[in-house]
Amino acid sequence: MRVAFLGLGIMGQAMAANLAKAGHEVTVWNRTPGKQIEGARTAATAAEAAQGVEVVWLCVSDTAAVESVLFGESGAEQSLTEGMIVADSSTISPSATRKFAERLARRGVQYVDSPVTGSKTGAESGTLLFILGGEEQTIEKLKPLYAAMGKKIFRMGEVGKGQSAKLVMNLQIALIYEGFAEALTLGAKLGVDAENLMPLIQASMVRSGVVEYKAPFVLGRDFAANFPLKLMSKDIRLALEAGKEARVKLPGLETVGEIYEMAIEDGHAELDYAATLLLLEKWAGVEVKGQAA
Repeated sequence: MRVAFLGLGIMGQAMAANLAKAGHEVTVWNRTPGKQIEGARTAATAAEAAQGVEVVWLCVSDTAAVESVLFGESGAEQSLTEGMIVADSSTISPSATRKFAERLARRGVQYVDSPVTGSKTGAESGTLLFILGGEEQTIEKLKPLYAAMGKKIFRMGEVGKGQSAKLVMNLQIALIYEGFAEALTLGAKLGVDAENLMPLIQASMVRSGVVEYKAPFVLGRDFAANFPLKLMSKDIRLALEAGKEARVKLPGLETVGEIYEMAIEDGHAELDYAATLLLLEKWAGVEVKGQAA
């Protein structure tokens, strides 16, 4: 398929590369110039990238970025024609997603919100999970592209439901990891060795995919960004905003959101979200260590 891929960040770069490797005709564009994808053509603007393609795929940082890339100066919208599809793998506001889709529908353009889970490693290995909102017929057309970038798709309903489900997922990830980080910090303060604690966690009902994935990085003191803390903080804010719109109280997430804000103030914005542990350690006056550290 002919695809314009807009956004070559931590996730987008690997996703676009996998599309090109799968034999799709890919044109790429990034807001910060200089990034290229082997086997893909590089465009000077989003509008240029979108000319003559079947699908425009976005993967950018936030709601404002999606709006700018689509509708701003030299945005993709000016090149969109009837029958084209826009798929957005950014994590953004569900209500804004619906507004974007409505605007594009007036041009005869179909829209599928396609946020992902699986982090940097999933993007690189082509094993992402796609969480979709959109018409079934439109999603069917996109399946060859999903297959090149991921291992499973989950349609949650109409446009906006993919983003809603992604926020629900990240709410859980943030809370589960924070519980793990607080447990490790308290354990360290009480003299419980983290290496001894891990087999107990993994053998018990506390075990989780979040813990399994993050534990080796944490015990190895590797906080390089797989999913930047600043982006998880953004997703927490989106979930809290969605909660307010729906009149749903999220007290646990409100507290975790404050921890993320303080971690950013402490200089950890560009690190992985696992770096909230560094703030907890600072407050407790301890350091969680594993044998690999």
